[in-house]
Amino acid sequence: MRRENRRSKAPSSASALASGRVSVMAFLSCLAWLYVAGRLWQDAQTRAILSGLLEKKRSGSVPKVLSVEDMLRNLGCKAIGRKIVEAEMDVTKAKSEGYLAGNRTAAVDSDKKQKLLAVIGVYTGFGSRLKRNVFRGSWMPRGDALKKLEEKGVVIRFVIGRSANRGDSLDRNIDDENWQTKDFLLLESHEEAAEELPSKAKFFFSAAVESWDAEFYVKVEDNINLDLAGLIEMLEGRRGSQGLYMGCMKSGVVINQNFRWQQWYEPDWWKFGDSKTYFRHASGSLFILSKNLARYININSASLQSYAHDDISVGSWMMGLNATYVDDDRLCCSSSKEKVCSNA
Repeated sequence: MRRENRRSKAPSSASALASGRVSVMAFLSCLAWLYVAGRLWQDAQTRAILSGLLEKKRSGSVPKVLSVEDMLRNLGCKAIGRKIVEAEMDVTKAKSEGYLAGNRTAAVDSDKKQKLLAVIGVYTGFGSRLKRNVFRGSWMPRGDALKKLEEKGVVIRFVIGRSANRGDSLDRNIDDENWQTKDFLLLESHEEAAEELPSKAKFFFSAAVESWDAEFYVKVEDNINLDLAGLIEMLEGRRGSQGLYMGCMKSGVVINQNFRWQQWYEPDWWKFGDSKTYFRHASGSLFILSKNLARYININSASLQSYAHDDISVGSWMMGLNATYVDDDRLCCSSSKEKVCSNA
């Protein structure tokens, strides 16, 4: 009886195993069907998208590149974009006129300073103490007289940079002299050297504008005697004028050969064309800038190109501005005509 029972149970186990295999196969078939169906649906979607793009391409309604203007329009920011452009134009105009919001020389700061007629900067060097003493005893006031002149609206300072060896005897001698006379404008960031003369103009006008609010800024070399009363009278007649570039206007030949004895050599001679002639500019002995032009130099000094000579450099900066050139014979110091300056 026991053997018969064992034989009857064997067939039922085999049928259960076969049934399990059928279930697995059915599950795998279902997965395969879902995969195929998904791929077919995805391909159908892709074909629909491509078909739509081709249709738009035929109609020409699809831009090749989405422009900034299109993006602004899509974002509803076209009006904001227009305001940004207008603001950039206002900033550019302000820079060209010598003004810049936030700059220390803006009108807000100007109100805190005494309004002056002119700041006169007399270029000097470390070895020119004798010349300075001659000036202090002739046309340039000193001591209390210098202070009274400032109260009337005219500041005069000797302009000098620092030695290449900071703190050496050259610097100490200037500091000692200035302590006694109080008539120096020290350009702390400028290295005083003959080859650095063009950059001295940038530092002078920048320092003068930041220190005093004046109608005019005057550059004078230390081999010039001034008729101070005549110069003040000339400037008084120009009060309120903007964009004035005054001096003894001239031009000249560009020296393109670098000989040892040739002090006027211009390294950038090729920029002045085949005629090799400088543009019109004021002589470096004495020239005058109105307030907004001096401020322009202060604001843009880092990007202004300098040439071999300071008068050429300043003249090149004025060419790009709406400046009024005033060619006045009285500012020609070597002339025999009536003038406000003469060679010392």
